[in-house]
Amino acid sequence: MAHLINLTTFTDHRGNLTVIEKIIPFSIKRVFYIYGVDNSARGYHRHKKTIQAAVVLQGKCRIMSQKGTEFPVEEFNLDFPSKCLIINPEDYHWMDNFSKDCILMVFASEYFDAGDYIYEPYG
Repeated sequence: MAHLINLTTFTDHRGNLTVIEKIIPFSIKRVFYIYGVDNSARGYHRHKKTIQAAVVLQGKCRIMSQKGTEFPVEEFNLDFPSKCLIINPEDYHWMDNFSKDCILMVFASEYFDAGDYIYEPYG
């Protein structure tokens, strides 16, 4: 099931430094980022194999996730760069409520493969 993890952040008078090291539960094979989103929602899929870790670098957005018909839809608000949402392959998910300045970076456990996507929601 999707879940948030807190990334280590060091803060002093010079600013903040957030570290992503030895905390993501997979080897990273792909990185992509989403930005410049209008009032659209994105996603609406799950995966066969791919695990993802989503971090908002700037701004904010909401990620909704559901693991199956027996589980409720969960809401995750990403609004700070030290929050990281782990999205498992079985988590049907979508993103919405992007602020105009939002930059959402996603780390993926697999290279892009169109056959890895399942677009049908849980019924």
